Amino acid sequence: MTSSYVANERRPRRISYEEVRARLGEPEAMIKAKVHDRVDRHGHRFIAHSPFVAMATADATGLPDCSPRGDYPGFVKVLDERTLAIPDRPGNKLADSFRNLAENDGIGLMFVVPGLREVFRVNGRAYPTDEPDVLARMRTEGKEAELAIIVEVAETFFHCGRALVRSRLWDPASQALADELPSAGEIATEQMGLDLDPSVLEDMLETSYRQLY
Repeated sequence: MTSSYVANERRPRRISYEEVRARLGEPEAMIKAKVHDRVDRHGHRFIAHSPFVAMATADATGLPDCSPRGDYPGFVKVLDERTLAIPDRPGNKLADSFRNLAENDGIGLMFVVPGLREVFRVNGRAYPTDEPDVLARMRTEGKEAELAIIVEVAETFFHCGRALVRSRLWDPASQALADELPSAGEIATEQMGLDLDPSVLEDMLETSYRQLY
């Protein structure tokens, strides 16, 4: 059966926030109480053990971008209960997050600790810095970050683990899903129209990964 949905012809119905709220109902008082305006000792400890954070920003038009950031556990530094610092390590140099922050300083972070179902979320305002004292705190194996993103914390909360439970993210059996996908080299050669053996790109990627530290 052919779907009646055709991109750019008839999109699924848009509903208002009021309709969404009417369907979902109101959150319980206990849920609202978990939102704080600072990083407490539990959030601080979670960040200190997290090797990965998803960082969301948006440009002046509201077009969003979500960037993965990862390093040794605790790579994001808690400068104080209302301030975080995220190191900027060498990457693709597109600087999408920096461009967005220049237009719209809103930021959202989601910290993950491997093996835990719950995540820690931080929302606030952010800007880039080259402050030497901040960069020195982010030294990893003798290498300092070129820049850092300073996050002025507006709200923090722990998010329940339903999403990670449903996704079976930490189930070793889920890793078999990777075998169903083409390799990064195969994807890149097709998307960029390269007349190149995908294995060449895969070797280049592996070499670059080994040189990170």
